[in-house]
Amino acid sequence: MPADQNEHPVIGPEHQLPPPTDAAPPRRSTAVRVMMWVGILLVFGLGFWWVLRHQEATTAKAPRGGGGPVTVTTVTAQKGDIGVYLDGIGTVTPVYTSSITSQVNGIVTAVHYKEGQIVHKGDPLIDIDSRPYRATLMQAQGTLERDENVLAQAKMDLQRYHEAWDRRAIPKQQLDDQEKIVLQNQGTVKIDEGTVQFDQVQVSYCHIVAPITGKVGLRLVDPGNVVQSSGTMTLVVITQMSPITVIFTIPEDSLGPVQERLRNKAVLTVDAFDRGGQQKIASGKLLTLDNQIDTTTGTVKARASFENKDAALFPNQFVNIRLLVNTMHDATLIPGSAIQHNGQTAFVYVLQDNTAHMRTIKAGVTDGGTTQVTGVSPGDVLANSSFDKLQDNSKVVISANPPAPGNAPGGPGTRGSGPGGIHPNTPGNVNSPANSSGPGNAAAPGNPSTQGNTNSQGSTPH
Repeated sequence: MPADQNEHPVIGPEHQLPPPTDAAPPRRSTAVRVMMWVGILLVFGLGFWWVLRHQEATTAKAPRGGGGPVTVTTVTAQKGDIGVYLDGIGTVTPVYTSSITSQVNGIVTAVHYKEGQIVHKGDPLIDIDSRPYRATLMQAQGTLERDENVLAQAKMDLQRYHEAWDRRAIPKQQLDDQEKIVLQNQGTVKIDEGTVQFDQVQVSYCHIVAPITGKVGLRLVDPGNVVQSSGTMTLVVITQMSPITVIFTIPEDSLGPVQERLRNKAVLTVDAFDRGGQQKIASGKLLTLDNQIDTTTGTVKARASFENKDAALFPNQFVNIRLLVNTMHDATLIPGSAIQHNGQTAFVYVLQDNTAHMRTIKAGVTDGGTTQVTGVSPGDVLANSSFDKLQDNSKVVISANPPAPGNAPGGPGTRGSGPGGIHPNTPGNVNSPANSSGPGNAAAPGNPSTQGNTNSQGSTPH
C-alpha cells in the first residue's frame, strides 16, 4: 500500500542529534569584557604616546638645517647719516587762480588767447564792444571841460573883487559871495572828474587782460556772445603754474618737531611723489603750517612751495609728500631685511667665527630699506638670509652668491618712520595710501610689522 505523502520520513538513529542537556555552559560577565577592552586601549595609547615623545626628543637633539652648517648671505653694519621723514598726502594747489567774469554788459568782439596757452600779466584775453562806454566817457569829459572853465571864470572874478575891496570899491559881502561861488565850482569839477574816471574804468573793462602769469584753461566764450555784468558766467580761468604749492596734512602728534625746526628758521625739504609713491616728481620747501588743528581728523594742514618750472605738478593733483624733519648723524645703519621680530622684540644674527649669535636690537628711523639701530656696532657682519634655519650659536657658511635685490627675506623697510611720534605712510611701501585699504590703516606705533618693516602710522587725507 503506498505511503502517505504527508507523513515524515523515518530517520535512522545514526542520523539523529544527541538530546540536549539541561545545564548550559557558563557565560562571561559583561563587566569583565569591558575592563579587558579598556586595558587594551590604554596599552595602545601609552605606546603611541611613547613613540611621539621619542620622535620629539630625537628631533630636538638633531641640529636645525639637517645637522650641517647653514648657508647665509651677509650684510655689514655701516656708520652714516639718515633722515627722519614725516609722510603725508596732499593736493597740488596753485598760489593764484583767477576766474574772470564780465564787469560790463556787451557783445564779445574778440578772443585773443588759445586754449592751454601760457599768458603773462597784461596780455590781452577778451575784447567786449566798448562803443557805448566810450560815448558816455566823451560826454563826461565835455561836462568836465565846461565846469573847469566856469571855475576859471569864477576865480578871475574873485581876483577882481579882491582888488576892488582893497580900494574899498565894493562891499565885503560881494567879495565873500564870490569866494563861495569859487568853492562851489571846485566841487562841481570834482564830481565831473569822478564821472570821467568811472567811465574810463568801464571802458577798460571792455578790454580784458591777464591779471597774473599762468596757464589758460579751455575757451568758455566765443565772439558774438553777449555777456552781462550781473551774470555769473566765467569768461576765462588762469592758473599760476610756477611757483606752485602743495597743501598736505600731518598728524598732530608730529606737530612739535616740525614747529621746533620752523622756530629755528630751518629750511625743511619736501619731496612730492606720484599717487603710487614710486616716482619722485619734484622737491620744494615747507612754507608754513595752518593756525589750527582739524579736530575731526586730528591733523594740521601744511603748505609747501615748489618751483615747478617743468610743470610736473598739476593743479588739484593728488601727491604723496615726504617732509624731512631732521637728520641723524653718525648713526649705525643696517638693511631692514636683516632685522627679525619675535613679538615685540627685534633681533639680528651677528656672525663671528662662522657662528651666528642672536642679538637683541632696538630699531629706530627707517629710510628706503635702511634702518638705524642700537645694539650692534659699525662693522659687525650680520646674516641676511636663511632665517628659517638659523638659531643662536648655529654654524654658518657664507654664500658666494648674494640674493638679487628685493628678494632678501623681510623685504625693504618702511621709509620715513622714526621716533617722536613720526610713523608715516611712506610712498612706495606696503603701508602707502596706494597699497593699503585706506589712509591711516598702517600698524599702530609699537606693534611689530612684517620682517624688515618698521611700524608706520598713516596720515589722514586732505
